[in-house]
Amino acid sequence: MTLMSALLSEHIQSQVAFSLKEDIGSGDITAQLIPDDQEINATIISREHTVLCGQAWVNEVFSQLGGKVSLEWKKNEGDLLEPNHVFLTLKGHARSILTGERTALNFLQTLSYTANITRQYSQIVENTKLTILDTRKTLPGMRQAQKYAVTVGGGKNHRMGLYDAFLIKENHIMAAGSIANAVSMAKAIAPGKTIEVETENLEEVAMAVDAGADIIMLDNFSYEDMTTAVSRFQGQVKFEASGNMTKEQLLKVAETGVDFVSIGALTKHVQAIDLSLRVSQEKV
Repeated sequence: MTLMSALLSEHIQSQVAFSLKEDIGSGDITAQLIPDDQEINATIISREHTVLCGQAWVNEVFSQLGGKVSLEWKKNEGDLLEPNHVFLTLKGHARSILTGERTALNFLQTLSYTANITRQYSQIVENTKLTILDTRKTLPGMRQAQKYAVTVGGGKNHRMGLYDAFLIKENHIMAAGSIANAVSMAKAIAPGKTIEVETENLEEVAMAVDAGADIIMLDNFSYEDMTTAVSRFQGQVKFEASGNMTKEQLLKVAETGVDFVSIGALTKHVQAIDLSLRVSQEKV
């Protein structure tokens, strides 16, 4: 996915609209405690080290709430944030700021976490040829957003969904009868689409190479078997390592010569970054 493509921009609009409707419902009754003509200043700060991600979602939140709030970003998308530093100031309609606060922070805290953890993984292998990939193990409804955050953190996107590339797994192979049959049918169904085959041993690797796969996933292979697969078939296919990958494993995986490592933890093990919005006591 390209950073902030036209398609993603359209998705952000609909995603924010859904999230605001989910939160506001028939109306923000607490915000009605505040006079409609009151204006305020507010700031958002991070309580921990992180990578900033999600600006477009925040901008869209306050745009859809009427555009009566001006935002000034002190940091750019992808910048590192230090604890207790202001990275966004807001000024304008008090009700809009307080109504949009939680929706805006929900996007920021989730996407910043994904960008931050991806940055940590990417930095470990930055001097190697190994590329960090995400997976389809994303939060429901957050697929495009989280995959965008991965790119902000320095990783790359695996397939977006079930439509843009083949990933032939054990169950597909069993249903098709063999790796060769599955790959052959894939080429007939969607010529030109990338075909990746998940393998569990070196024998299956050889079968997938012979069948004409583009990428071979080495699922829970030992370092020794990864190295053997790469040395035997280097130049014929690309290799992706997979299977509960941790930061501690990355450099050893890179040494085997594989091209990619897919890490579900980038998007499924999400912890909210600690962010706070604070209203200033100063009069507007």
